[in-house]
Parts: sequence; structure tokens; C-alpha cells
Amino acid sequence: MKTLPAALLLVSSFLVRAADPTPVVEIEEDVYTYTNANNGAGPMWCAGSTCLVRSGDHVFASGLETVADAKPLNNCRWTLFHRGPKGWDIVRVDAGRTREPAPLTAFYDGRIFLSANPTLGSRPQPNGGPARPEVLEFSAKTPGTLPVSLNPVWQGTPPFREHSYRSFAADGAAGELVLFQNIDYTHAEWTFRDRTGKWSAQGKLKWPWGAEYDKPEPIRVCYPNVAVRDRAVHFVGVSDVIEPYETWRKFKRELTGQQWDYDFRRLFYTWTRDITKEPFAEWIEIASRDKTCGWVSPGDLWLAPNGDVHLLWTERALDERLRAKFFPEAKQSHSLNYAVVHEGKVIRRHTLLESTEDRPGVTGSAGRFQTTPDHRLFVVCYASGTETDGRSISENRIIEILPDGAPGKPLRLLLAKPFTSYFTTTVRGGSPPSQTLEMLGSRAGSGNTISYARVRLFP
Repeated sequence: MKTLPAALLLVSSFLVRAADPTPVVEIEEDVYTYTNANNGAGPMWCAGSTCLVRSGDHVFASGLETVADAKPLNNCRWTLFHRGPKGWDIVRVDAGRTREPAPLTAFYDGRIFLSANPTLGSRPQPNGGPARPEVLEFSAKTPGTLPVSLNPVWQGTPPFREHSYRSFAADGAAGELVLFQNIDYTHAEWTFRDRTGKWSAQGKLKWPWGAEYDKPEPIRVCYPNVAVRDRAVHFVGVSDVIEPYETWRKFKRELTGQQWDYDFRRLFYTWTRDITKEPFAEWIEIASRDKTCGWVSPGDLWLAPNGDVHLLWTERALDERLRAKFFPEAKQSHSLNYAVVHEGKVIRRHTLLESTEDRPGVTGSAGRFQTTPDHRLFVVCYASGTETDGRSISENRIIEILPDGAPGKPLRLLLAKPFTSYFTTTVRGGSPPSQTLEMLGSRAGSGNTISYARVRLFP
């Protein structure tokens, strides 16, 4: 067989890359239903990680089942599903109890990993209690066999509890894992498992300092997106502390009668070039709605081949309950936002979708990246609102991020029911880049049902 000249290969590559996506829904089906556990968590609670992974021809999903005769907080157990030629089968059910869902990661070689956080208690624990993090290894080819417990190694003996806020990420090609788990309001513990199978590095990620608050304190960072590749680790998450401003806290307490209210208003990012050798860099604040008591939610993170870090998040400009009294001139807006960070500096920003008081329109939420083998980058989101022609919108869309960083034309995914909250087979979870989008989560109007969809992006 003749080898094509380099110039012809380049042209061929360009033509393939320039092809427009034409999304086709191949599968749309329900996976399982659940009962509300009333413990503050749910099947989508670990959305910063993923409960859906692919390794070769095998797709796995972890679920959350409420234990009927158990009481909160630790009244759930994880389940593991495998999709074969005939659909979904449940292959393993947790024998213990926990509070939160169990994130998954995968390696290209067929190993599947589940992060669990079983309680150490044996009686009802209305306030939670001590827990023991564990990682279980399954085989994609024989998932029903007894998993291997990998027993994560930590720095010292951290006091883990039922609220783990954990993040689980993998370098699927290199066969390496990183696991973060929060400790109260001070820091996250982390541990790294290398390609030899050794938990070879551990440490603490201390939270950024809120010097501007009425009472200066650490700013706990939760619901993060974490990526690891070639031992570089990138981490972005949102502030999650009790309302730090006394006047706002008092006003909210009068409105709601609750003694507490949490702040999700500031997006923070940090990274290390080599988690086994180098500490994490100083925190960078990517976005903030702190001045108007707004809201920020992390969406996704993608580490490009050139080292650029692509970020997605959503914002709400303000808490309208407080506007008249504290910031009457402020305007409301809802937006899906995108930025690129290189070596700790934001080098590009775009608002992908936005609806404002002055110009109501369509906005986006639940943003996720989808990357292809040739490094094309797409944003998947749930789009809702009103089009300029007055049409009401409730759908999933895909938007390509073009080589110059600008967003392309949004395309609708023709799903029978749009996904409003979902996981994907993200490369952060060790799944390979793909021209096929896979989603697991909640669909509009589907109640307590978790569903799956597979969408081919190109002909």
C-alpha cells in the first residue's frame, strides 16, 4: 500500500477537521429509578466527577440506591451497571452504606475504578459520622467478579466523614489516578496512584484565604472539576462557605428562618505541573459574583495538548431577594461562560449563552466539554429560555469552540427529552476522546429516573 505524501495528509486532515457536526441520536433509554434519600445528596451530587465511563466496547455507570430500612444520613448504597448488546445490567451492589454517589474512572486497558466512602457506623447516624474512603477495581471484561480493594494511602490519618465532596480523576492512557477528599472547612486531602500500582504521593490542598470577609477564614472549595495528565493536575471549584457577610446573613435569616445559608459565588483554580514533585500553585479567582450575592457553578475542565486549560461555568448575577435593600441598581443575568487559562493566567474569555433583564433570551446550564480524537472541542449544554421569535426553548445543544477560540453555531440534539443534569464519558474520568457523545443523568419531566443517551456527532 502506498504512503500518502505529507502535504496530502495535511490537506486530508484539514478536510476531516473542517467537517460540520451532524448529531444523530443513536440510543436514548432509562437506566434506573431511585427513591429520594433526604440526606442532602442524590445521584447527580458528584457532578464534578463522573458516574459514566467507557473502556473499549464497554460502558459502565454507577448508581445510587436508597436503603429502605435505613435512616439519613448514611442511608444509601452504590450500584454498578454495565451496558452490553442487550442493554443495561446491574453487575454489583454495595454491601455497606454511604451518603453520596460513587464516581467512576477507567483505563484504556480495561480496568474500571469506583470511588466509595462507606460509613464506619452500624446504627442510624442523623449527623453522619466517620467514613473510610476506598477505591475498588473491576475488570471491564468480567465486571461481575469480586472487585479488588486498592486501599488508598493518605498523609497521616485524616478524619474522613460522610460529607466527602470527593473528586476522582484518571489519566486513562497512562494508567494513573488521583483522588481528593475534603476535610471540613480547611483543606482537601489528596492521594495519587501511579502506573506501577503504588499510591506514591499524598498531600493536602489548602483552601484560598477569604481576607475580605467580615471574619477572615478559609474559603472551602467544592464540586470541583479535576484533570490529571502526565502527572500534571488541574483543579477548579466553587466557594462553599456559610454566608460570610453578617448583614446579608441576618437579612436571609429573617427571610427564611434558617440559621445558615451557603455562598456559591466565587470560582477558584489551581494546578501543579507534577503532583509527585511540585506543590499546587497559588489560587486564582476565575470568576466572582460576590458583590451582588450571586451564584456560580463549575461546569467542566479540559486540558489541551498545548497545556491550555479550558474552563466552563455558569453564573447568576445576583440574589433578587437582596437587591432592593443592598444593590438596587444591579441587573439580573444568567450565563454560560468559557475561559482559557495558560500558566496561571486567563488568556481568553467568552460568554456562550446569556439572558439578561434587558434582553431576555436563551441561557445554558450543565455545560460539559466533548473532545474528539483530533482535538476538536465542543461544549454540550442544556439550553432554556425564550428565542427572539418568542419560542420557548428546552433542549440540549452542542457548540464547537473554533481554533481561534470563538464559539461556533449552536446545534440542537434531537433527544426525545433533554438532559437537564448529566455526566459524560469525559476524558477527565479516563474515557478516550470520541466523536460520540454519551450522557447519563436526569431528563426534563422524568422525575427520579436516570437515563442514558448516545449521540453520534459526525456521519
